[in-house]
Amino acid sequence: MDPYAMTTGVLRNPDFLRFLSSHLASELGANISRVALPLVAVLVLHAGPAEVGLLAALQTTAYLVIGLPAGVWVDRMRRRRVMMASDLARFVLVGSVPVAAELGVLTMPMLCVVALLAGTAQVFNDVADQTYLPRLVRGPQLADGNAKLETVRAASFLSGPAIGGALVELVGASRTIAATAIGSLASMLFLTTIRTPDEPRRADGREPLLRSIREGLAYLWHDRLMRMFTASSAISNLSVSGVLGLSVLFLADVVRLEPGVLGALLTVGGVGGMVGGLSAGWLSRRVGSARMTWLAAVIVPPFCLLLPMTQADWRASFFAVTSFAISFAAAMSNIGQLTYRQTVTPEHLLGRVNGSVRFLVWGTMPVGALLGGLIAAQLGVRQALWILLTGRALAFVPLLFSPLPRMRQFDEAGEVQARS
Repeated sequence: MDPYAMTTGVLRNPDFLRFLSSHLASELGANISRVALPLVAVLVLHAGPAEVGLLAALQTTAYLVIGLPAGVWVDRMRRRRVMMASDLARFVLVGSVPVAAELGVLTMPMLCVVALLAGTAQVFNDVADQTYLPRLVRGPQLADGNAKLETVRAASFLSGPAIGGALVELVGASRTIAATAIGSLASMLFLTTIRTPDEPRRADGREPLLRSIREGLAYLWHDRLMRMFTASSAISNLSVSGVLGLSVLFLADVVRLEPGVLGALLTVGGVGGMVGGLSAGWLSRRVGSARMTWLAAVIVPPFCLLLPMTQADWRASFFAVTSFAISFAAAMSNIGQLTYRQTVTPEHLLGRVNGSVRFLVWGTMPVGALLGGLIAAQLGVRQALWILLTGRALAFVPLLFSPLPRMRQFDEAGEVQARS
């Protein structure tokens, strides 16, 4: 069969379309809550900055706390059922917020508990869906399937906050949270329609948890390319999370832009991610999946030098250019890395390896946000951005010590494994 036909045929796979629809519903709902949840805290519960910051931190804390064991448990269970259970849990948890608000019993501690538990459910969902996709899409279609999912994530990241803001204006913050709950329910219903049989439960479910975690980490460590991918992504996320944490403060207080211009600049990253997701399938076919990933790693450094030079004139475009480039490259890199990981990792280990990568890569994000704030407090916001973006520019360096620059396709994974 023609590889090009196989790749373009991913959208002719009915089960993949159902999976994609599930992602769209879930991601859109989650991104609406990025606006609605803090607004519930501020407008309904009159929370202060410290409480809002705590709420934001609790939504991602689970990646550090439960990321590693989640990978083990996902490997021991049916992956589609894990995703469905996660969606159902988020529907109940998030749906309790507007109900409690209507009854007048919503409190800040309750909102924090919801954020923490919903974040925990999201960890299981993320690990399970990355592990489940190779069951639906195989061979040359895998990279294109990941590209379609990345496009949906980027489009939802771009449109979700705008939809959330409009809904808050129309129906209020607490009722807008219901949209997130409905998105989780719709995601679960789409998953129930998938006809591809789920993989059976593993028989070795009583293996000690720590031993299983070590197996996932060991597999990740011994694959040289995967190890360098993880190191590069961890450096990138550490730096970018610090930049994101300072962006509003930088544009509003240092550059002194009008709110409308500020808001427009903050959406450019979402556009870059969406374009990257849409371009990845074509680039993967034209230059090879591995070369596409290497290209994504090396195109960003020059653009990182622009953002700290942003000023309240034509140089405001520097912020947009850097944001677009970083998000564009991140989308392509994520697609390439995930495709490689799904290609070379044995199915019975894939959940543990995905969980390990999530733990190591996402675990740097709260550290980066804290680090950015500390540097800005000592040296100033613009100086902190220079330091953080220098780190982002150097994130490709670990990949120089991997086989990636010499590869064209991830189909060469077997040779890479043998040389690692």
